Amino acid sequence: MAIKSFQGARRQQQKVTEQLSCKVSDYMTRDLITFRPDQKIIEVVEILIKHRISGGPVVNEKNELVGIISEGDCLKQISDSRYYNMPSEKDKVGERMMTNVDTLDGNMNVFDAASIFLESKHRRFPILEDGKLVGQISQMDVLKAALEMKGHNWNSTVK
Repeated sequence: MAIKSFQGARRQQQKVTEQLSCKVSDYMTRDLITFRPDQKIIEVVEILIKHRISGGPVVNEKNELVGIISEGDCLKQISDSRYYNMPSEKDKVGERMMTNVDTLDGNMNVFDAASIFLESKHRRFPILEDGKLVGQISQMDVLKAALEMKGHNWNSTVK
């Protein structure tokens, strides 16, 4: 006696031919405003206000990352100069910048980067290639990536 199947012919699942890219390097900002260690803090404040940014990487003449300067670092300098009644025109970035800088790998999955943002409370991470600053990823960049990926299965993206 022949067994009949009531299942129809199974359709082959379509493979996604378009590979979604979600590496940090695909979403990072490459055109950065950078600062130099010998730059005056007051210049940094003017640039932060003009460009509506909250900080930026500090690089040497070889474009190697040497620190990060933030609006908080500038505020601390202003507060200290007022408290000690000392003029602030001579203070330099190299004296106020944070030198222990966390970076991310440009090949990292952008959603793994999101987890690191949550754990670290950082607003931005510099991206280095061969010791040189090539970009920066911010929390906003990760949000843009998520918005671009909406409707796609994030688990199937490249890691």
